[in-house]
Amino acid sequence: MIRAATGAVHQEPPPPTPRRIASPGRAAAAVAALACVVALGAAGLGGGGSASAAESAPLSPLAVAGRGATVPFTELEAEAAATNGTVIGPDRTYTSLPSEASGRSAVKLDAAGQYVEFTLTGPANAVDIRYSVPDNAAGTGISAPMVISSGGGKLKDVTFTSKYGWFYGSYPFQSQPGDKPHHFYDETRTLLGQTLPAGAKVRVTLSSATATPWAVVDLADFELVPDPLPRPAGSLSVTDYGADASGAADSTSAFQQAVDAGKTQGKEVYIPTGTFRLTDHVVVDQVTLAGAGPWYSVLTGRSSTDRTRAAGIYGKYVMGGGYKGGIRPYEAGGPSRNVILRGFALIGEITERVDEDQVNGIGGALSNSTVDDVWLQHTKVGAWMDGPMDDFHIKNSRILDQTADGVNFHWGVTHSSVENTFLRNTGDDGLAMWSETVTDANNTFKGNTVVAPVLANNIALYGGRDNAATDNVVADTVTNGGGLHVGNRFDGVNPGSGTDVQGTVTLARNTTIRAGNADLGWPFPIGAVWFDSRNSTMDKATVKVTDTDILDSSYAAIHFVSGTTKGVDFNNVTIDGTGTFALQFNDPAQVAMTGVTAKNLGFGEPVYSCLGGNLALTQGPGNSGWNGKLPATYCGEWPRPNYDHGGGTTPPTSPPPSSPPADPDLAKGRPVTETSHTQVYDAAKAVDGDANSYWESANNAFPQSITVDLGSVRSVDHLVLRLPPATAWGARTETLSVLGSTDNGAYGQLVASRGYAFDPATGNRVTIALPAHTSSRYLRLTVTANTGWPAAQVGEFEAYGS
Repeated sequence: MIRAATGAVHQEPPPPTPRRIASPGRAAAAVAALACVVALGAAGLGGGGSASAAESAPLSPLAVAGRGATVPFTELEAEAAATNGTVIGPDRTYTSLPSEASGRSAVKLDAAGQYVEFTLTGPANAVDIRYSVPDNAAGTGISAPMVISSGGGKLKDVTFTSKYGWFYGSYPFQSQPGDKPHHFYDETRTLLGQTLPAGAKVRVTLSSATATPWAVVDLADFELVPDPLPRPAGSLSVTDYGADASGAADSTSAFQQAVDAGKTQGKEVYIPTGTFRLTDHVVVDQVTLAGAGPWYSVLTGRSSTDRTRAAGIYGKYVMGGGYKGGIRPYEAGGPSRNVILRGFALIGEITERVDEDQVNGIGGALSNSTVDDVWLQHTKVGAWMDGPMDDFHIKNSRILDQTADGVNFHWGVTHSSVENTFLRNTGDDGLAMWSETVTDANNTFKGNTVVAPVLANNIALYGGRDNAATDNVVADTVTNGGGLHVGNRFDGVNPGSGTDVQGTVTLARNTTIRAGNADLGWPFPIGAVWFDSRNSTMDKATVKVTDTDILDSSYAAIHFVSGTTKGVDFNNVTIDGTGTFALQFNDPAQVAMTGVTAKNLGFGEPVYSCLGGNLALTQGPGNSGWNGKLPATYCGEWPRPNYDHGGGTTPPTSPPPSSPPADPDLAKGRPVTETSHTQVYDAAKAVDGDANSYWESANNAFPQSITVDLGSVRSVDHLVLRLPPATAWGARTETLSVLGSTDNGAYGQLVASRGYAFDPATGNRVTIALPAHTSSRYLRLTVTANTGWPAAQVGEFEAYGS
């Protein structure tokens, strides 16, 4: 999720009845069901070069019975199909091609004639292919022809393009090629022109290596699309008002006239089969806008003269609400009410992420309204809803290939939901609620499947009261986030506004698969289910995590960080497979665990904590696999993730906690806390080994402190403090003192407060000698003044022995 002054982003059949099944059985059933959903290869191929059936695909997020979205397609993984290409992965390393693939594996085709051949498990007349092709030097992408064939005959020519992908660097990202490439994948869909039976073989072939040196095929979703829905009797049609179904002419005005007439006359507005070009928002109120189906009625386009205008269906904005940008007269007077959007696709033309731009698929404020069976792709955010608004529901829909969030309930959204919706390849949080300034309350994310958000979390609740995420399946987190997240984080989430996490927060009957990953701003990774209280202590809510399966986590299964989190109850939770720990506590927590079982852990120590008495863990009956060594916990170097759970764990490559780290800087990569930070400049940046990153406290709020935990009592001779060496950082003097503690309880003064001069001409560093024979586990800097900026600033906080 992103933050912007304008309130822009920062990020079928009905759903099944939820089933409460004992966790071990449900997890085992999910693995067994994999064979029913994911193709495991094919034999007896006709024609072409030799092919092989790749390894069995990992657990699919669509193979979990009774949870997640019920989708109209069958997903077949390329790595489990027949191919004469090369399987890449599995690999979860950020910026690698496999890391963003479904299941962390895919197939690379790098010569003309190479292919992936899928065997249909049911009849299909349409396919949606997820793929990647390289970027060009300008960052504008390339296009490459591909051929879809069956039985030796061509079905369709399709184009793979990198126009909508390939971002670089750190947030807010850029399109110009540089470091940290990511957002590699995109999707293209086509009707096949005929219905193929179960057992038919469908081949996707790289016909030429001229336009692209390679193409990666991740998966194919095959679907039996029904006939288009006819125009309802008595309805209006957008073509009655001049809309052009060929896409040649701008149909924005025609659509606006049609929905205005529909409101006035109390009639449904129909979108017939065709592609309609829109160059601005269509503002809807008290009207039904319905198409012939998302494979037939397609909206697309953006303005050629104003980057901030593009196809989108918007409710009216609420003055003084979540949207802070300019509001045109016909957009004012919100929220809109009694709107139904149904049965069409909005496939946009957004190729960049500019958070201030209102180029979302659905936006504004919509109360007492429903979005049903809508396909949203290539917009900035699928649906960014700026409240206050009430009783808004998205269901039975698909949200794909966004540059930021999939859905964000922002600023006072209440009694609303997203249900039975499939999301993949969002550029930020898949599903998020953000209580900026006005609380989101009584909302639910239920029965959804969220796969491969390129940044942040699959599902996140930022502040809010009495919200829930239930019956979801989330998979393949890529970076800077986890599968399920609850946090007192981001602007406007604080106790003073009453927008912090409050009431009863319910995380029930969810499954996470390969969730959690590394965070570029922290020296430690993020767990699959995690909690963050950096804005304020989380102590006004009961958070209930029940009947949950946490499977094959990239690092820890459960994680607490930043500030103090209280009142989290885990009940009937299965942890099966982790890269590191079962539980990871970076910061103080008060939690209760009953029926929490763990197995196949990636590290020999199940619990990470250096907190001592600041961890309050209450155990009920039925826990196993993680609690045998308590109250002892591991407090050492971070182990490398290990995904080989075949009967044992791989010893860590780092030394055990009783040994000194290889780096002479005792503070590097250690857990660190702060009294506050501003924007993204948190305390972890002061121990990451990079003086160009830095911790900055809240402004105009001295004194401020930063505390590093060395892991055990250590002999410390001196400290080195650094600021970024760039000449843009002018000389400054920071007034600070140094304190130490062996238990994080009683602190004694090691160095009295005085001014330390930082000068970029001499490296922007100072050395602080400590008293002889200093032994401390916790070292704290307390800053009371800074002549260069009204905040505490530390680029690197280094500690050295004699």
